[in-house]
Amino acid sequence: MLTAKQQQLLMFINDRLLNSGVSPSFDEMKDALGLKSKSGVHRLINALEERGFIRRMANRARALEIVKMPEIQAAPTNLVSGAFGQASAPPPETVDIPLHGRIAAGTPIEALEQRDSFVAIPQTMLGRGDYFALEISGDSMIGLGILDGDTVVIESGKTARDGDVVVALVDREEATLKTLQHNGQNIELVPANPDHQTQVLDAQRVEVQGRLVGLMRRYH
Repeated sequence: MLTAKQQQLLMFINDRLLNSGVSPSFDEMKDALGLKSKSGVHRLINALEERGFIRRMANRARALEIVKMPEIQAAPTNLVSGAFGQASAPPPETVDIPLHGRIAAGTPIEALEQRDSFVAIPQTMLGRGDYFALEISGDSMIGLGILDGDTVVIESGKTARDGDVVVALVDREEATLKTLQHNGQNIELVPANPDHQTQVLDAQRVEVQGRLVGLMRRYH
């Protein structure tokens, strides 16, 4: 059972690791959560580690590893605040976003257009843009902790920076989730698994449909 602040910090760390591969600093975590001092961050980190959600990586400064994520769709009805056993608080507000089906290299574009189901996402994970979710099929992004069966949250958009994990449409026919890199007149779609090859394509053949901002995983 996580408090609202613990869950918010866990999501922030997870998003930063997915987008950059580097843990956020304590100052960044403090600012993101609106805390007044880094001591509050230390308490939250210790609580998450004790509950088995994160792990500090030995001999590496600022290095945190996500061990597991909470079952967001099965969130508890009451979350106990972190300090001194204060009164319980309501769970984080959630927003329903479209769940568009499964995505892997070679997924038809139609998979991104299905709107027959939705998934509840914590409001703290989302900004002001439009979002949709996809189920992951395959192991091409396991190096970034994105596993077969995971649900990823995508912010809709046509642009992305190098290093962003994006949903890319190739030749307006196939969709894939890969890390984006520009290389002159070409775009590279880079997997996070040495068993998969990087796609090097003319930039005119690739359309960015959105940027990865979050991930959810169910543990059975």
